[in-house]
Amino acid sequence: MFERIIIIVLDSVGIGALPDAAEYGDAGANTLGHIATARGGLKLPTLASLGLGCIAPIAGVPCPEQPLACYGKLAESSKGKDTTTGHWEMAGAPVSHPFPYYPNGFPAEIMDKFAVLTGRTALGNKVASGTEIIAELGEEHMKTGKPIVYTSADSVFQIAAHEDIIPLTKLYAMCRIARDQILVGEHAVGRIIARPFIGIPGAFTRTPNRHDYSLMPDGETMLDRVKAAGLPCIGIGKIGDIFAQRGLTESFPTKSNQHGMDILETVLSQIERGLIMANLVEFDSSFGHRRDIDGYAAALEAFDSRLAGFLPKLGTNDLLIITADHGCDPTAQGTDHTREYVPLLAYQVGTGGQSLGIRTTFADIAASVLDIFSLPPLPYGSSFLQKK
Repeated sequence: MFERIIIIVLDSVGIGALPDAAEYGDAGANTLGHIATARGGLKLPTLASLGLGCIAPIAGVPCPEQPLACYGKLAESSKGKDTTTGHWEMAGAPVSHPFPYYPNGFPAEIMDKFAVLTGRTALGNKVASGTEIIAELGEEHMKTGKPIVYTSADSVFQIAAHEDIIPLTKLYAMCRIARDQILVGEHAVGRIIARPFIGIPGAFTRTPNRHDYSLMPDGETMLDRVKAAGLPCIGIGKIGDIFAQRGLTESFPTKSNQHGMDILETVLSQIERGLIMANLVEFDSSFGHRRDIDGYAAALEAFDSRLAGFLPKLGTNDLLIITADHGCDPTAQGTDHTREYVPLLAYQVGTGGQSLGIRTTFADIAASVLDIFSLPPLPYGSSFLQKK
């Protein structure tokens, strides 16, 4: 019988294009595979021992004769390739209708309402890379006090502001206004994101004080059911933001992958039963969107090294699930996510692994969590593990 389930979401670590990837402009995308090829192989001995290389060919990552974990890959049944959609589906609440997107910027009705309700007209209002738009408009923002609004190929309304010009409390308040009063109804984007930065013209840098304001999931999630059963249900990293804090007993924001693992180890030492769900965002935010192949590879290898020290902290009543929420192939054109399968590794100390095959929905993770905790199933997903 498992007492604790730990889910680590490697944000954007996809493992090959989904059959419908071409519909999203992502034919042939393969985040892990292409990084490995570009680097002449990845050094991921811990993930390799679990069976990562058995899921799909990855240069430098062999498939061992006896993997330590069960392995497979998950297809996304929802339409989309964004963080919110991926996590909601993983938690058992697939998205039935895609969130609205704004490839040409937001309509005048949105921007006019933003100006009225916040008291500030905005700069930008276009699709852009976050680092590029603050380089382009940061100086004007500092002179005028106008926030920078931009979007991407994801369903997001992002507000960037220098912390010395618009303090965090005011930036967060603007985001809350946008979430509750502006981006609603037909314009209800998946996330409003505060994007604070610091520095001087020519040397702006984004700070770790990002904050996401997500919609509430359409239906009940595994988090809701675990919490309702009286079990600890703890979110680490973006999890609290993605689920609008719903279904969590505690939530811990993070500033880096390593910080996330630090918190995970601390939480693990404090609870004896329950669900811990951690998102490690740096793969996506620092390297995937910026198309930084070398940085992404280094982050993967750093996580692998950290994982080697984490596994011995697990007991025989723990289940560790390692997966992702979408792809973000740094070898692809543009700066946005890619529509991909995601890896699935399920590890229990002392048991050998086997293939879990190709799963048809991320919701199989939620189904498995609820199955293990003997909680009522949600309408979506099939359990892939026997209760121990």
